Amino acid sequence: MAVADGLVVGDDGLARCWWPGGDPGYIAYHDTEWGRPVHDDVRLYEKLCLEGFQSGLSWLTILRKREAFRSAFAGFDPTVVAGFGDADVDRLLGDAGIIRHRGKITAAIANAGVVLDLAEAHGSFASFVWGFAPDGPRSRPATPADVPATTPESTALARALKRAGARFVGPTTAYAFMQAMGRVDDHLVGCHVPPVRA
Repeated sequence: MAVADGLVVGDDGLARCWWPGGDPGYIAYHDTEWGRPVHDDVRLYEKLCLEGFQSGLSWLTILRKREAFRSAFAGFDPTVVAGFGDADVDRLLGDAGIIRHRGKITAAIANAGVVLDLAEAHGSFASFVWGFAPDGPRSRPATPADVPATTPESTALARALKRAGARFVGPTTAYAFMQAMGRVDDHLVGCHVPPVRA
C-alpha cells in the first residue's frame, strides 16, 4: 500500500522505498545492505564490479546472480582476480550463472588491478573512495524524483577511477556505487531504515 510518493508499506507493516517491490531478497537488500557504510576493500570491489555488470540491466537481475558472481570471481578478492588471464575470461564467458558480457568481464578483471594500485597509494581502496564526500550535510530525498542519477562527487569519483585505469565506471555507475556502499543515504524520508553515520 502506497503511503506517500515513493513509499510503500509492506506486509510486515513497515514503510519502505518503492524500488524493492515485494521481492523478499530485494527487500532484505534494501533493509540491511543498501546505503549501509562499507569499508572493506573486498566488499567495495565487489560492489564496484556488480554496479558495472548492472549497467543496462535491472539491479534485481544482478542481486539474484550475486552468489554465482562471487563463486566465478573468487569471492571478489582483487588480489586473485587481478591475476585472471585469457583462460579465466573464456571460463567466465561460458558461465551461465553470471552476465556473460566480454567487456564487463574484462573490465572487472582490469578493475581488480586498479583497486590494488589505489589501495597501495592510499592505504586502502576504502580510503580512496570514501574521500569523495558530498559537500556538507545532505538530507534524505523526499520523493523518487529527488534521488539524483549523478552528482558532482560521483562525476569526480568516476574521473579519478578512470584516470587510474578503471573501466565501466561513468558518473551514473559511480553514483550507484556510492549509494550501495553507503557514501550517500538515498532512503526516502519516512523509510523505516534508520539513518547511519559513516
